[in-house]
Amino acid sequence: MLNDESFRVGDMVVYPSHGVGEIIGEEIQIIADQELKVFIISLLKEKMLLRVPVKRAVLGGLRPLCSNETISGIFNTLQKKSRATKGMWSKRAQEYEVKINSGDVNLLAEVVRDLYKNSDDPGRSYSERVIYESALNRLAGEFAVVKGIELENAKDQLLTSLEEREYAA
Repeated sequence: MLNDESFRVGDMVVYPSHGVGEIIGEEIQIIADQELKVFIISLLKEKMLLRVPVKRAVLGGLRPLCSNETISGIFNTLQKKSRATKGMWSKRAQEYEVKINSGDVNLLAEVVRDLYKNSDDPGRSYSERVIYESALNRLAGEFAVVKGIELENAKDQLLTSLEEREYAA
């Protein structure tokens, strides 16, 4: 069972709203005359530091990287048929954002899969492009770290899988 004490300095982790990072330290901060122990997490892609209270790390969604098996399973998600796009874009965009920030790699893969079809469409809305790129980058970031490959290589493998699905359909 994962708990707040499961994490150590040097661990690679995923923080749902930011993606992959490394716990580079712990420190005590004084907030409102209270001592608060925090993890210092260096976020790789965003080149920023995040401080997460140790006692609220798991509740905040901090988790270890996925296993190789889980990462391999995202290709099954990518190969499934895209969910039909019905309803107003604003409602679907909110649903996609919730999935992206959930920290669940399979939900991220669903967003990438569902938004991939129109990825080259010049008439695609700006917000749809931003959500798609955000999901793709987050998914590729974790995939790259777990597999020990470059980010661009990870993106290429994900996109190749999606292209193969499109050709098979």
